Amino acid sequence: MSSAPVTTWSLEQTSPADLLPAAAPEGDVRIVRAEVPSPEFSRYLYASVGGDIRWTDRLGWTYARWQEHLDRPGVESWVAYDRGTPAGYVELEPQDDGVVEIVYFGLVPAFRGRRIGGHLLASGTARAWDLGERWPERTPTKRVWLHTCSKDGEFAMDNYLRRGFKLFDTKVEEEAEVPTPGPWPGAHLA
Repeated sequence: MSSAPVTTWSLEQTSPADLLPAAAPEGDVRIVRAEVPSPEFSRYLYASVGGDIRWTDRLGWTYARWQEHLDRPGVESWVAYDRGTPAGYVELEPQDDGVVEIVYFGLVPAFRGRRIGGHLLASGTARAWDLGERWPERTPTKRVWLHTCSKDGEFAMDNYLRRGFKLFDTKVEEEAEVPTPGPWPGAHLA
């Protein structure tokens, strides 16, 4: 199997004041928290958003593993809907000492390029900053961070920077090249 260099950038905000807003997209776009932990729905979002950009680390998770992850206090998924159809999501995962990671963020391919991404990222980041208000057993948020890499969408880094995230680390590692899985097994991507 061949390998290729992959650059991973880590970005952060250290104050809610760092968050820069995005314009709301046109039309009926709503962002709603998925309050009922659902392995089926979470796997659908993960595979649909990440299938063409090689998100593969969770594809082998069992139903029980998904449920265990989703049942952790403070893990939240915020879903963007365009006229009732899931368009993308942001997944938040609290860590120790008031840190919240934006673990996954992205849009289903059919909804990219429609100005939904900036709006979803700004909303999801705001929800990371106020996560402690919904989960009193968690420490109030002091830092929000995420990482993106050279396999992600071409506008990902620009979106993070425009929302006020600052770069704090860069790594380049060789990774085995894996086939792009698509949104479901056997899917052909155009």
